[in-house]
Amino acid sequence: MPSKPVKGGNSIQSHLRPAPRGEAPTCAESSPGSEAAARAAATDDASSLKKELLAALRDDFTAILKAEFHAVLGESLSSIKSELLSFKKELSSGLSAVQESFTGLNVTVAEMEKSLSTCTGIVSLRKTVDSLTKTVAQLEDKCDDLESRSRRQNIRIIGVPEDDPLSASTAAVSRLLKEAFGFAEEPLLDRAHCIPIPKPKAGERPRPIIAKLHYYTDCVKILSKAREQQRIMVNGMTIFVFPDYTARTARARAAFTDCRRRLRGIEGFRFGLLHPARLRITHGGTTRMISLHLTRVTQFLSHYYGKH
Repeated sequence: MPSKPVKGGNSIQSHLRPAPRGEAPTCAESSPGSEAAARAAATDDASSLKKELLAALRDDFTAILKAEFHAVLGESLSSIKSELLSFKKELSSGLSAVQESFTGLNVTVAEMEKSLSTCTGIVSLRKTVDSLTKTVAQLEDKCDDLESRSRRQNIRIIGVPEDDPLSASTAAVSRLLKEAFGFAEEPLLDRAHCIPIPKPKAGERPRPIIAKLHYYTDCVKILSKAREQQRIMVNGMTIFVFPDYTARTARARAAFTDCRRRLRGIEGFRFGLLHPARLRITHGGTTRMISLHLTRVTQFLSHYYGKH
């Protein structure tokens, strides 16, 4: 801060008028009129001197205040200027980053508009996809039904050892069925083979045999006797005979295994598993058909156990 100007005596004295030269007349020599004139002149000189002193003091005080104000304001202005410059620099860097992001967004929006312009038929495509999905589901059901119908004359034999390479031939299987169920004649088979999986090692379970009977009546008779006997003993071995279902149908029917096991212990219930996978439950003269969904079966049994 600049040093304050020192007000010297010369600055005040320069504003004073010089004293009148010569000796002032004595009171004795002066007349009454001259004394009054002298007093009036002295009063005028004092008032004039007072005004000049006040003006000089005011000018000096104003100059000091201006100097101090400029000094303080200069420091504040310099700090404000530096802060403004730093803020301007930060703002410019932020604006450049925002501008880059905005440019990238413009490019992205332009690409999206271009992509959407080439896909104006999204709604129609969605309808087409829904229709095709429904059609594929119908075709899958139809194909599974056709495959199941093509296996209606097939039986699956489990437990036949693979020691003899001809154990899965039509002649061997026909002879096995005759001995197992006590038929007068060997049933006529169109073909017989093991399922197409790798041959098991020694000690492992043998592969199931798929046999297609020529007559559907023979197939029905064999499956009926197999349900009655459950475990079939023939030539010192135990075999099982089941219908030959597709993988999808087998999974659907297996979903009702636990339900059927629980229903066997309830008195008054009659049930049966119809083709391909429909559980028929009869109780108190009321029959219900449940297809595939095990949840509905569980809810039904929970409701029944809650009442009993």
